[in-house]
Amino acid sequence: MRIIAGQWRGRALTAPPGAATRPTADRVREALFSMLTSRLGSFEGLRVFDGFAGTGALGLEALSRGAAHATFAETDGVALKALKANVAALKAPATVLAAPVASLGQAPAACDIVLLDPPYGEGLAAPALAHLAARGWIAPHALISVETARKDGLESDFEVLSVRDHGKARLHLLRAPG
Repeated sequence: MRIIAGQWRGRALTAPPGAATRPTADRVREALFSMLTSRLGSFEGLRVFDGFAGTGALGLEALSRGAAHATFAETDGVALKALKANVAALKAPATVLAAPVASLGQAPAACDIVLLDPPYGEGLAAPALAHLAARGWIAPHALISVETARKDGLESDFEVLSVRDHGKARLHLLRAPG
């Protein structure tokens, strides 16, 4: 797994062994960042939240493309070790939280991009979105990406901009109210 574009383009990321972590496939990441770029133009100066971060590939991709800061949330010990190694190797401007998304406290600053890739089939996405909104993690007009299994729906109060299927994955691109 590698960074697709930006200052760290081509840099390899550490991924944990085994099947506990399901990294977003390169082609799905590429599709997601194409959708984000078409709406944002630039990532310069943006704050990013990467929940259920795993290796941190999504948030690190945003940082590589110019985002100012990323906050990562991950609970799996093996994935957390890989995430911290990736952040350190890239000297990324990031905060890593070893905590479940649904238990995070008040945000230190609202994020312009929210990236969620929860385990498939566990119904974690909608409660995570509601929790993040209530705790100030989601800025007005923020773009939100939620990856679910293709067969899973997503109930939320956010504006749906796009829903696209990629193999077993479904990307939901949402916008927070202003």
